[in-house]
Amino acid sequence: MMQFGHLAQRMFNTPIAIRPEKAEVIMAGLAERMGISSMRYLGGDSISLARPLMMDDGGYDYSGRDGNEKGYDMAGSVAVIPVHGTLVQKLGTLRPYSGMTGYDGIRQAFLTALYDPKVEAIALDVDSPGGEVSGCFDLADLIYNARGEKPIWSILNESAYSAAYALASSADRIIVPRTGGVGSIGVICMHVDMSKALTSAGLQVTFITYGDRKADGHSEIPLSPEALEAFQGDINTMGELFVDTVARNMSLAASKVKATQAGTFLGARGVDMGLAHAVAAPDAAFRSLLKQLA
Repeated sequence: MMQFGHLAQRMFNTPIAIRPEKAEVIMAGLAERMGISSMRYLGGDSISLARPLMMDDGGYDYSGRDGNEKGYDMAGSVAVIPVHGTLVQKLGTLRPYSGMTGYDGIRQAFLTALYDPKVEAIALDVDSPGGEVSGCFDLADLIYNARGEKPIWSILNESAYSAAYALASSADRIIVPRTGGVGSIGVICMHVDMSKALTSAGLQVTFITYGDRKADGHSEIPLSPEALEAFQGDINTMGELFVDTVARNMSLAASKVKATQAGTFLGARGVDMGLAHAVAAPDAAFRSLLKQLA
């Protein structure tokens, strides 16, 4: 059970910018491994795990590449940086691995490409439901502030949601395929209440703390109204940061971005909402980028 503790710490009682459906899959996968039969959102809605779901542990294993790996592939004079799967703050690798991509890897790859004289443009190859808030907006600012140095395009293959959309929107252009999607401009936090499960198992946990708020959010005890209020305040702050970032990136009024209420929009609908610039298949989008460089 404890071997999943680190992952649980990154998912529970911490703000994440990810599509709720993906969050449910991750929650369910952790629940089965941690012996939890049900979970509860911060808002109180429970999720039944009568048929436990499994996390997808497949994905992108680039661990065998040589030590000179830059974290991107060259297609002509364009550096193609992968932004795939669940986004996490620190993965410790330049490439997506085991269904995750690290902001640390994206940052290093992006900066290397930005200052590589052989690179004329940067393409973010995005297909992600989002991920951790931590590290996301600093990276989004880095990409946004690099506009004008080299063309930076986000080519979706297929979708950029939540934290992934924050990154994608920081580029000069976002190209989405007809069946791809953008949006989910919101933040979510999950709390697991294990107190009843522990009681049923004959266990009682007592926290001895210094500071009234020290035990807030611990899964061994129910979430208090005061802790809920504090968590909601943090979520609101980060949600406003997300809205303001997208409004800046896409030259939209913050009120319009907020009015999406974390909705998602397919293809042309995303363009109509001002959340993408054009609809095209990934290969066609890439050809357009190369044509611009010619």
